[in-house]
Amino acid sequence: MKFLILNADYPDFLRQLYSQHPGLERQSYEHQMRVRHESLFGLADFYSTNLRKLGYEAWDIHANNRFLQTAWAKEHGLKVASDWQWQFRLRRGIVPWVSRIYKPRWFNDILAAQIRHCKPDVLLNQKMDGVNNDFLREIKPYVKLLVGQHAANRLPETKNWSVYDLVISSFPPTLDWFRLKGIAAELNRLGFEPRVLSHLKDGEKRIPISFVGSFYDAVHNTRIEWLEYLSSRLEVKVWSPHTKNLPAASPILRSYVGPAWGTEMYQVLRDSLLTLNHHGNIPPYANNLRLYEATGVGTMLLTDWKPNLYEIFEPGKEVIAYRTAEECAELIKYYLEHENERREIARAGQQRTLRDHTYYNRLRELVDIVQKYL
Repeated sequence: MKFLILNADYPDFLRQLYSQHPGLERQSYEHQMRVRHESLFGLADFYSTNLRKLGYEAWDIHANNRFLQTAWAKEHGLKVASDWQWQFRLRRGIVPWVSRIYKPRWFNDILAAQIRHCKPDVLLNQKMDGVNNDFLREIKPYVKLLVGQHAANRLPETKNWSVYDLVISSFPPTLDWFRLKGIAAELNRLGFEPRVLSHLKDGEKRIPISFVGSFYDAVHNTRIEWLEYLSSRLEVKVWSPHTKNLPAASPILRSYVGPAWGTEMYQVLRDSLLTLNHHGNIPPYANNLRLYEATGVGTMLLTDWKPNLYEIFEPGKEVIAYRTAEECAELIKYYLEHENERREIARAGQQRTLRDHTYYNRLRELVDIVQKYL
């Protein structure tokens, strides 16, 4: 069985990746892909490597990485359309950073060639809001099973999603949404990749309280209110891609350190005495990646209470849950003062994640699911 896994990256991450590796854009497709995966950002190659461990063929595509994609095209003799728009701006005020905005023709031409080249049994699109459904209908004859993966934020009601044979999600309301449209949907939770641990530095935990996450108005205003309460009372260190959605007087700005992508993000979590999680304005389900990333690196997780949290961790033993910002602040103070209890919870949480919530386990479940539909 052959899997082709389609994803896309945040532009800010791509700018940082290529600025940290001068000349990377001129390297081979294989070399650029290796550097991308070694960054450990997002899902990296966690799906493909574990599928290969299970005995299947699997490849990754990062569809909006223009340097990576054009390298593949050139190496496979594909003429790339010169339909670019150029933008010039100063990076950090001094370094000229040249970027291009891809148009649909360029994006689709290379992606279609890759799909025709691989002829996968399963095309897993992890960026359902980033790949046009009409394009997928045209390319579907080269795929046996088209699977979409989506988590919590709403997809447009106006689009026809029937091109997908199956949708997987870690979020029950998303499963219900697709099933109501007559599309098969199955639960497949997120997880943690244990080899991340070999990329982290050991040492004293130097960050008392950390938060890593985004601030988007539509889905995170309750998160912002919660973190503003904590930041005005405690020494919380905050890492986020940007703070442009925060008001100028927000106390979070005093706690803001900067962005943390991939390995750096995992190191921040690992170096924290405890780390905080908040799901934002979504229905009551524990669902996000931070649940697994924080516990996976061996740090105590203090997360917002959700009725399904017990299905993933044992609250009070493997993670600690709060219901209000006030309770969260009190729990932070308590566990900073009670080191042995904090360490025991962190140890138990990591043991649970490494036993039950690895990507190897998740991909084994996924294989069982797709085999039913194939």
